[in-house]
Amino acid sequence: MATAEQNECETYRIIILGGGGTQVLLVPEDDRFALLSVAIPRWQRVAEDLTATVKTDWGEEVICLLNPDAPGTTNGSGIRYQATEHWCSNGRPKMPTQWVPVSALSPDSLIDACDYSAISQSLAKCIARTPESLAGPFAHLGWFKALCDWVEAVIEPAGFRLNGNFRQLNATPSFSLVRLETDGPALWFKAVGEPNQKEFPITSAVAHLFPNHLPRVLAVRPDWNGWLTCEVAGKLLCEVVEAAPWERAAAGLARLQIESIDHGARILAAGARDLGTVPLSKLIQPFMEKMAQLMERQTKFPPQVLNRKELLLLGDRVQNAVDALEALGIPETLGHLDLNPGNIIVSPSRCTFLDWAEAYIGNPFFSLQYLLEHLRRTIGPVSQAEERLIESYCAQWEQVLPPAAIAGGLALAPLLAVFAYAAGSNSWEDKERLEEPATAGYLRGLTRRMNREADELASRRSLCLQ
Repeated sequence: MATAEQNECETYRIIILGGGGTQVLLVPEDDRFALLSVAIPRWQRVAEDLTATVKTDWGEEVICLLNPDAPGTTNGSGIRYQATEHWCSNGRPKMPTQWVPVSALSPDSLIDACDYSAISQSLAKCIARTPESLAGPFAHLGWFKALCDWVEAVIEPAGFRLNGNFRQLNATPSFSLVRLETDGPALWFKAVGEPNQKEFPITSAVAHLFPNHLPRVLAVRPDWNGWLTCEVAGKLLCEVVEAAPWERAAAGLARLQIESIDHGARILAAGARDLGTVPLSKLIQPFMEKMAQLMERQTKFPPQVLNRKELLLLGDRVQNAVDALEALGIPETLGHLDLNPGNIIVSPSRCTFLDWAEAYIGNPFFSLQYLLEHLRRTIGPVSQAEERLIESYCAQWEQVLPPAAIAGGLALAPLLAVFAYAAGSNSWEDKERLEEPATAGYLRGLTRRMNREADELASRRSLCLQ
């Protein structure tokens, strides 16, 4: 039982830097020291769980900065390190702690010499003085105070102030997600780095164009690729299982897409993927060739391996579906390749869409398919719930498209949505990622899914001809 519980947690040793990097908070043990240690659940938000546990167990509020990877740290021991900046003390630690000058430390000062290596590397990155030497804007000491000062300046004209409460949910040297409380509405600060750097200009453009469908952007920090928004009232769709909020989300998605019909060029210029029928057609042959290579590398059976002849047929079927879709005349609109219920906030009065790194311009019905897939996982394969969700979505499009075009788009979407999702990403073109078994297996699975959808589409068409 103990082993099972340990496997569900990860142990972190916390480097808490204070005094502008001149001190580190340690646990004294006889004549030497140890870093503070916490265990947090796996597969959760590390920054959120780690800062909450440090606050509960050690009575310290900290800001996550970076994970040092100095030689000799972590790996076989299963222990990870997190460098943090001390923010304030607000409780009693479970064991006595002591602020120790960094200048007084040596490898022999610590029970585990790896701790000294991790501290040294953290300091080297966190107190870097030139932009070229910084690990990222959120790795250096003082960034959180700079954020708070900036936010105060933004919200001062509105007459409210930060109240000191905050949650750091995501943290890397170039990514940040923080919820900040005020004596008015709560605020969210988000910043992105590679490979999602384009989320910043996309979000800025989409929020400006469609303010009723995204959180209100109060200000932006281009030097951090960050933006500040007001918190949106409502619940994340992933937190509800009732059908009605899902139906409102589908209707809201359709309204957003209809509003975007004339704005494709601007959204593409901001960095959205171009998944129109012409770009999709150009992806078919190279994608199928790459999948043929991945299928030939498969070593476990089952699942099914598609041979080159089968993949050639699949490519033809995808091309025929793309041609049929183009003939329907459905306008290409804003879409979301990562349209999962964790990215949708629903309330009785509005539906808000988040996290636009995976935005595209292309057929709107692809996004409906992604939403349907998550509905099946959340509520189960209940055909009645699916039918109502589709009806809610299509009711909006009936004001724009004839019934035959809607029906045709719905029939083609299950196949083409999978192809757009698989081929529209960059993973299948990345040689390094294709060497990862998980990535290769995932792409093979998507290709098998495409093949099943192509078979079902052919079967439905055959029945219609009888």
